[in-house]
Amino acid sequence: MSLHEYEKALVAEIESRRGALLEDLRLHVGIPTGGFNEEGIERTRGILVGRLEALGARTTHIDGDPKPEWLLGGGAGAYIPRTSVCERLNGAESGRVLIAGHMDTVHDPEGDFRELTVSDDGKTALGPGCVDMKGGLVIAVAALEALDACGVKANWSFSLNADEETGTYHSWKALEGEAGKHDFGLALEPALPGGELVVERMGAGQFMIETTGKSAHVGRAFTDGVSAVTKMGECLVAVAGMPDPEDGKILSIGPLEGGVATNAVPDRARAWGNVRFTDNEKADEIGAMLDALQTNPDALPGVIVRRSFNRPAKPMTPAVEALALTARGVAEDLGQKLPFAKTGGVCDGNILQHAGLATIDTVGVRGGGLHTPDEWIELESLVERCQLLAVLIARLSAGGSGSGLRE
Repeated sequence: MSLHEYEKALVAEIESRRGALLEDLRLHVGIPTGGFNEEGIERTRGILVGRLEALGARTTHIDGDPKPEWLLGGGAGAYIPRTSVCERLNGAESGRVLIAGHMDTVHDPEGDFRELTVSDDGKTALGPGCVDMKGGLVIAVAALEALDACGVKANWSFSLNADEETGTYHSWKALEGEAGKHDFGLALEPALPGGELVVERMGAGQFMIETTGKSAHVGRAFTDGVSAVTKMGECLVAVAGMPDPEDGKILSIGPLEGGVATNAVPDRARAWGNVRFTDNEKADEIGAMLDALQTNPDALPGVIVRRSFNRPAKPMTPAVEALALTARGVAEDLGQKLPFAKTGGVCDGNILQHAGLATIDTVGVRGGGLHTPDEWIELESLVERCQLLAVLIARLSAGGSGSGLRE
């Protein structure tokens, strides 16, 4: 299938926005949205929502749910960001596309890595969140604006959350609710380093092991004490024997805390960890191994395990394969390549697909160095992936036929 005339016009419209795409990326990279920085997140929300509403979208802000207090970053008084859903479905009963983007990054809002720096040859740029996922947000909004400018029908909703990097606990229910209202899901995570489209993802979860003991003075009453740290050491050794990557089970622990002074037997220690699994059966096996560490509530030393496996695995289903092949068809019509791949990483696409929405989740820009001070973007991908996204949304809005889309 070759490009229709209106698709060629759409491609040309996006090409004409090349400079604007770079400046928009520069703007958003310069707004710090890591570390639940409320000011930066709300400023970003205002800019994006304003542009989407200018296209006729109706916005709903959904309050976030609190996360379990035992999780890192949990607890009372923490900023809980809302999820914003901008909807312009035009009364459509099919061809409804949900675009999912997250505004948060992992970068310290007070750190030195704070702006976009373009390389001398102009091919790449460094910047916090430039590829994960400020570049994705930039191209998605630009694609929708180009569709509107070219008079191409598109039925879409755009969800914006700000807790993807910390597990999507605040926005989980909002995303699940939106999934049921749409036919296709597109999450704006960056492509893999070779431009691959991820079609399978592992699931993920969090856990915490807490050990309890009895405090005592090391010099005067050492034998009266019961070390929670020593017991934690035993648990760490046990967990170290649990991973079996070849069998789809991964566990990792860090950070740790235990004791308050070197001359006191510690009565408490805690360790936080992350798990990855290929399917629900493997998740249950990991959960059972962790739960087996627990002791009787009255035991000293004691062990308590808390866990939350909140991101189910995202397998390749027939519906996901069909959606991925549609995206590949668009790429090939544009003269691009779109190989498929799988990854152990997780994202909001896991949640959308688990809720029943066929989702592909690496339709964002190309780059690398995610979550590091070397995060970089391939600048040409701003235009190329924006064109891919715009034509894909147009075709999906027509049920994948690519016909009858002119307004």
